[in-house]
Amino acid sequence: MVETQPARRATNAGPGRLLIAVYLLFAIAATSRAGLQIATKFDEAPVAYLLSALAALIYIVAAVGLARAGHTGRRVALACCSVELVGVVAVGILSVVDKDLFPDETVWSQFGSGYGYIPLVLPVLGLFWLWRTRRDPA
Repeated sequence: MVETQPARRATNAGPGRLLIAVYLLFAIAATSRAGLQIATKFDEAPVAYLLSALAALIYIVAAVGLARAGHTGRRVALACCSVELVGVVAVGILSVVDKDLFPDETVWSQFGSGYGYIPLVLPVLGLFWLWRTRRDPA
């Protein structure tokens, strides 16, 4: 008898499709916002605008990782969701404590308040989904 490892559940099925769609929506929104800000007023708040561009990149890569659903995709999505959560909490705290650090808002400013706090909730949902779709216990 050959023992096989329990199969992973796909991250791109069921509710994972909605999660991927939200990540793609935020990728488009953050990319558009950062692109416009960098192109038109970069000198006003370069750190804020570069953080928005970083957030956009993380959203894009996380969506791809979740959509691929394989071992590598899961690892990429896990890394992105983790960095995203640390980033939104750190930028959120800094933007509340010292408003002068960010003369203009980023996607993650004040924990994503400008986007209905979805930037704070999204990585938590992503990490939960990755945990939920891990290998089924034998």
